[in-house]
Amino acid sequence: MKTGGIDIGSRYIKYVIAEDNLPVAFYKEETGTGPLEVCKRLLDSDQPDRILATGYGRHLLEVHGNVQTITEIKAVARGAKEMYPGCRTIVDIGGQDTKVISLNEQGAVLNFEMNDRCAAGTGKFIEIMARSLGFELQDFGYHCSTDDAGLTINSMCTVFAESEVISLIAKGAEREAIASAIHRSIMNRVISLMKRIDIKDDIIFAGGCAQNPWLKGLLEERLQRPAYIYEKPDMLSAIGAALYAGQMN
Repeated sequence: MKTGGIDIGSRYIKYVIAEDNLPVAFYKEETGTGPLEVCKRLLDSDQPDRILATGYGRHLLEVHGNVQTITEIKAVARGAKEMYPGCRTIVDIGGQDTKVISLNEQGAVLNFEMNDRCAAGTGKFIEIMARSLGFELQDFGYHCSTDDAGLTINSMCTVFAESEVISLIAKGAEREAIASAIHRSIMNRVISLMKRIDIKDDIIFAGGCAQNPWLKGLLEERLQRPAYIYEKPDMLSAIGAALYAGQMN
C-alpha cells in the first residue's frame, strides 16, 4: 500500500510517500499565496492509496479536499520515533511555532509545550533577523561569532527585536556578534519551554530550523548531550502523517 502525508506549513508544504512503512519519496514547495493549489498539484503528481494532512494549514485540505487530518504533535512524534527508535524528546522549530515534546518508550506523547502565540523564536523570527543583518536565511547559522562581546537581544517580540538589532548596528556592533546574540536569545526561549517537560535521551531536533548549525550547537551546549538531526528534519511531520495513514480504516 502507498500512503501519503502532507505537512502544510506556513513557509513550505512538505509531501511524503511511504511504502511498506518506509518513506520512499519526498516533495517540497513553497506555500505561497495559493496553498490549496500547491497541495492539489503535489497530490496529483504522486497519488497515494491513503493520505493524512498535518501542519499549520491542515484544515485547508480537510474542508476543501475531504482529507483527514492529524495534529502536528502526533505527526512529528511518529516520524521522529520511526527514524530514531530511541527518541524520547523532540525539539521542533518551524516557521510559525516552536514545540518541545516528551515521549514514552513506545513513542506515545507524554507531554508537550508549544509557543504558538507569536513568531518569537520561530523560523519567521530567524528569517526577519537574518534579513535585518543582511544575511541569507540558509547561511545565517554560519555567520555567528564565538566572540559576541556580551551582546544581548532582550526582546523576543519580532518588531522590538528588529529595533534592537538596528540600534546595535548603528552603534557599530559586528553583524556576526549580533547574529550570535540572536541565536542565544532563541535558544533561551527553547530551553525555557524544555524545562516544563521531562527531558530524556534521545533528543531529536526537527523542523526547518534544525538545519541551522549554530542553533544545534547551542542546544547541545545547553543540554550537555547530543541532539540528533534527520537528514530531512523538516520532513518528519509529513513522514509521521504518511505512516499514520497506513493505519486508517
